[in-house]
Amino acid sequence: MVATQLQQTSNTSQLLHDRVVLITGASRGIGAATAKLLGQHGAAVGVNYYGSEAAAVEVVELITSDGGRAMAVKADVRDPQLVDAMVQQVVDTFGVIDTLVINANANFAMAPFVDYQWSDFEAKLVGELKGAFLPCKAVVPSMIEHKRGCIIAVSSSLSRHPGEGFIAHSTAKSGLDAFIKSLALELGPHGIRANVVSPGLTLTDATARLPQEHKDVSAQMVPLKRNGLPEDVAGAILLLASDEAKFITGAYLPVSGGVQML
Repeated sequence: MVATQLQQTSNTSQLLHDRVVLITGASRGIGAATAKLLGQHGAAVGVNYYGSEAAAVEVVELITSDGGRAMAVKADVRDPQLVDAMVQQVVDTFGVIDTLVINANANFAMAPFVDYQWSDFEAKLVGELKGAFLPCKAVVPSMIEHKRGCIIAVSSSLSRHPGEGFIAHSTAKSGLDAFIKSLALELGPHGIRANVVSPGLTLTDATARLPQEHKDVSAQMVPLKRNGLPEDVAGAILLLASDEAKFITGAYLPVSGGVQML
């Protein structure tokens, strides 16, 4: 089904035909959908993974079978040496990275604050922000040199509207939002844009553990009356990555079917 969809869209206008993209956490879910869509639009895509090699290779094969360019690159985005090596692999194969999608998500325990342990809270915060900070440190210098760049981070609607048991996730994603706004301010003079997409409840592996009843109730609260799909978020990322959004930076774009209206 996915391969058919790729073939059907192969003739679409290629918005990213001259771009080199690195997507962290791209073997599954939102990251995989984004890699496929950006690959369809002509970008050469570095598909980062940490533990899901087979899934990452499948994403790469789907892109290349449709005539696109992609490669799987393994790295723990919390490790500076591995991040630098990953970036160098992509640069050596495709050229300078001009678009970075920060999507790798640090796992977290779900629990109310009174039951939360500092070690678990700290691990989520540090993991989330390190996973954004280190890839940016690795690619921003060349973006500054070439006076061109685009950074897009995948946040969460929980960064602004917290939920029971999500205190670590909400706090970490709020920090990610602030980090991206700061990048937008500091890097704007160098021709580099930085934006956030904020998904609502999206049907991925990460949300598979949620009861179906919870998903159904959530869908009824959405003006568009359904849960989000990875492809919905990928479309928003494509929009922000393209030159059609060349005067948009520092933005927080909800992808929630209307649950968040700013």
